[in-house]
Amino acid sequence: MKVFITRELPEIAFKLLKQNKISFDYYKKDEPIPRKLLLEKVKSCEALISLLTEKIDSEVIDRMPGCKIIANYAVGYNNIDIEYAKKKNIIVTNTPDVLTESTADFTMALVLACARRLSEGERLIRDKKFKGWKPKLLLGMELKDKTFGILGAGRIGTALARRAKSFGTNIIYVDSNRNQKLEDETAAKKVSLKYLLENSDLLSVHLPLNSQTYHFLNQERLSQLKRNSILINTARGEIIDERALIRLLKSNHIMAVGLDVFENEPFINPELLKFPNVLVIPHLGSATNEARDGMAELAVKNVINVLKKKPALTPVF
Repeated sequence: MKVFITRELPEIAFKLLKQNKISFDYYKKDEPIPRKLLLEKVKSCEALISLLTEKIDSEVIDRMPGCKIIANYAVGYNNIDIEYAKKKNIIVTNTPDVLTESTADFTMALVLACARRLSEGERLIRDKKFKGWKPKLLLGMELKDKTFGILGAGRIGTALARRAKSFGTNIIYVDSNRNQKLEDETAAKKVSLKYLLENSDLLSVHLPLNSQTYHFLNQERLSQLKRNSILINTARGEIIDERALIRLLKSNHIMAVGLDVFENEPFINPELLKFPNVLVIPHLGSATNEARDGMAELAVKNVINVLKKKPALTPVF
């Protein structure tokens, strides 16, 4: 076996491997592979295609001495011990670009759902509590002329800003680097973190998860959010300290929160579910046929290249 895949992927992945006459195996249940089985299955592989649900740490890496590449089926790669893989001369790749548009579309959907209180409205009908149109029923927020904050102006943050601009918002952003493309296309302004938090009517999180961004939005920073603002997270759950977020929600400081990711996923803190103004979605940011096929194709093409001693297409280092 040359390739082990930790979960069944879209058919394009298997088709490409077969076309290139590369042997493979995969875990056939649609759930995270048990740790013990993962450690057994990777022993003889030359390439590993992993999902975010698998922790590829030093223990796993040491079990596959012949491995040349770990291809992560995701943009993020916080599930992989990058430094240890590098030490073992294993290439690590991810799947950027192919899911940018899908995730940006989805994030904008969360923004609109929170701004117009769609989840609350649907529950009102399902609970048979809708008694007819009322002048003050579930009043929401118009986007026109609002300040739209982007925390992390990479590919997805930039794509989201284009969408937000079409609604007549004013874009501000925080990133370690100036994003000239974003500024040219949307008239966005790079601001300080303090300014972003205090002035964003809508704030969308697009940071990568690492040691510097874990609980980046902690109690202190969350308390700086503009009153009656909306917070959206489609990046990684651990970027937000959920306990601090729950305290903020209890104080009625912000209008709504839209979450596609969670700190201890798949566990959802039951306290979050008590708030009608918290929209919770089961990690669907890239859940389109186009994005998932693109991710599978790119992950496999990275593997094929490395096994054929060609450069990886999207190495993370």
